[in-house]
Amino acid sequence: MKNYLYLSFFLFLIVACNGANNNTPTVSVTIEPQRYFVEKIVGDKFQVNTIVPAGTSPETYDPTPSQMVELGKSTLYFKVGYLGFENAWGKNLEENNVHVKLINLSEGVKLIEEDEHSVEINEHAEHEGHHHHGIDPHIWSSPKTALIMANNILNALVEADVENQKYYRDNFKVLEAEIIETDKIITELLNKALVKSFIIYHPALGYFARDYNLTQYSIEFEGKSPSPQQLKQMIDFANEQGIKTIFVQKGFDIKNAESLANEVQASIHSIDPLAYSWNEELIKIAKILGDNE
Repeated sequence: MKNYLYLSFFLFLIVACNGANNNTPTVSVTIEPQRYFVEKIVGDKFQVNTIVPAGTSPETYDPTPSQMVELGKSTLYFKVGYLGFENAWGKNLEENNVHVKLINLSEGVKLIEEDEHSVEINEHAEHEGHHHHGIDPHIWSSPKTALIMANNILNALVEADVENQKYYRDNFKVLEAEIIETDKIITELLNKALVKSFIIYHPALGYFARDYNLTQYSIEFEGKSPSPQQLKQMIDFANEQGIKTIFVQKGFDIKNAESLANEVQASIHSIDPLAYSWNEELIKIAKILGDNE
């Protein structure tokens, strides 16, 4: 009897929670850093659904049928703008969810084309080759561009839910102050950096590099691991430039980075540019660069 009562109570909680959730409208985002921005502004007015799960590449991810269903329940879908997932699935998502309004958070951002702030080291271009032949999509990697994203989120919410616009504007002011403070902290940390260049496996910090006068050098060559010859060129180049910092994102093969680090006496640091707590991750990156001599 006691077990039955526990089970009944447990089922009651599930039904009650589901009922509460169903009363709250949903908006969707592509990746976790967006969820951070959106949740800060929407507060308790919307649930926020992330399509690409944490730890998964937004360049190649394929959504599941259940995720498509969740997206279809959304009032708004905030897309980053040029991620591989969005490029591949954008048209399909629009055609199958005509009632969901799409918001491009890249609107108003001065976009980086042809990875102008991310240099590949390879034998064909004398250190001037580029990986993404198009737009660098990683606009959340800098507080300056993150603030533009936050403004786009605010404007879309105010338009979609005029009745609660003061609530959204007040929440935005808190987020805005947080982003400005993050920018200030990063600037102070990077002022200590003696070397203004770093190596990264996948070029995900282009906007960060641009906005803080840094240069990121990509280990990837046309999206692939480097050949032994290309790795040798990276070693020579890193020694020439005095680069002592190598970043490797979660989910990427660390072997080439380890070989490079051993040859140039550089330190390897694991980072997660797709982390929900985007500001903590960027401050961590700035601290690493500021501490390296």
